[in-house]
Amino acid sequence: MANHVVFFTLVALTLCHLAFAFEPSPLQDFCVADSTSSARVNGLACKNPMNVQADDFFFSGLNIMGNTSNPVGSEVTPVTVAQLPGLNTLGISMILTVLEGSLQVGFVTSNPENRLISKVLQKGDVFVFPVGLVHFQRNVGYGNAVAIAALSSQNPGVITIANAVFGSNPPIAADLLAKAFQVKTSVVDQLQSKF
Repeated sequence: MANHVVFFTLVALTLCHLAFAFEPSPLQDFCVADSTSSARVNGLACKNPMNVQADDFFFSGLNIMGNTSNPVGSEVTPVTVAQLPGLNTLGISMILTVLEGSLQVGFVTSNPENRLISKVLQKGDVFVFPVGLVHFQRNVGYGNAVAIAALSSQNPGVITIANAVFGSNPPIAADLLAKAFQVKTSVVDQLQSKF
């Protein structure tokens, strides 16, 4: 009996160890679902990244009331990979839902492509931002814009690129930034003086 207890304890500890051994970082910027592919993988096969568009990360219609005259008195508007192909295998950084106004949103893919994926959102629209990519939102309407952002971290923090690069403490060497941005050191000095 004691041998069985030891054996099951070892198996349980091994399984617990295996359950916590995973790589949380994505292997690529995104894997937009290719619903036309016959390949079978965990999730859906990936669309060629060069064919990915802003609409792959976009869903519209959360502001439209569903038909609630049914036996349960409710209707769910699904927003899954079937409606939003950009969710496929995505380690989400942020999901943004516009409640009022118009927002231009977007992100930039990794080097070497550095491709801008951008869209203007209206009330009821949803956009997902892949984890770890530089992204932005800006009000392009004539009044205030209101949005809800859901983040995949309990304490995500904010890194504003200009503040981080030109306002770091201590400052990043001006000659290093000048070389990286391919500008004169005087331009970097001017930018650093603003932060």
